[in-house]
Amino acid sequence: MSDKPSFEEVWVRIRKRAGEAFFTKTGIRFTYCVEGERLMLNRINYSLSKGDLLKAYPRVPMEGPSEIASMVRGASYVWAILHDARISLKAW
Repeated sequence: MSDKPSFEEVWVRIRKRAGEAFFTKTGIRFTYCVEGERLMLNRINYSLSKGDLLKAYPRVPMEGPSEIASMVRGASYVWAILHDARISLKAW
């Protein structure tokens, strides 16, 4: 979709929503905080990188996290963040 905003604009939205509740496609609640260019998730012992979100962004919208599972770490969380209405602003 050529009418999607730049990833940098989306990254700003992601940073602004740190600490808020998000939900995976299966309904698992999680939050994150931002440390530099990494998202530290409260439910898992590893972080998501800005690069993982950037890799997945050209593919949104997607049916589910399985579409990016081989591309990024934490696909369920990446999918959930990128498909949340607060991040997408319903543009996808």
